[in-house]
Amino acid sequence: MSLNLQVTDMAGASPDKSTVITNFVNMVYNQLKDSTCRVYPDNVQYKWKMNDGSEKTVIPDASINCHIKSRKGNSFINAPQFVLEVLSPSTAKYDRTEKKDIYRTEEVPEYWIIDIRKRSVELYELDYEGEVPKYFLIDTVTKENKKDLRLIHFPNIQIDFEQLFDGIE
Repeated sequence: MSLNLQVTDMAGASPDKSTVITNFVNMVYNQLKDSTCRVYPDNVQYKWKMNDGSEKTVIPDASINCHIKSRKGNSFINAPQFVLEVLSPSTAKYDRTEKKDIYRTEEVPEYWIIDIRKRSVELYELDYEGEVPKYFLIDTVTKENKKDLRLIHFPNIQIDFEQLFDGIE
């Protein structure tokens, strides 16, 4: 039996990062309450078999999943419909490259990257170039265009920019 394990030493999330994740989950939770979808904070993992046969496990900072019975043990085996990552110095490169590529390969329809220092939210939507899934930057939302902050695939859910960053120093 061969175990292909990768150990990564990661510091715990900063209070600001945790605050943004909590703010997002709190805003979305009640709005999804009567649907088949659920919002999850950064303690839910997704486990997927990649095209090369390897298995990848990712833990998004927040996700919305509408197939909540698709599990194997404690892991979801399907792709969520939305993923949010909050950048930190130790995860920024991974969130923008390898993790984003995993989400693209698994065809997660919507991906947000939040930069706390810049107070910005990048909204990516999955589309295709031929048969290849690719993320396209739809908008970068800052204080100047904060009214444009929205979940593309959940248009009835209201996201307030100021509330998202509430409590951040």
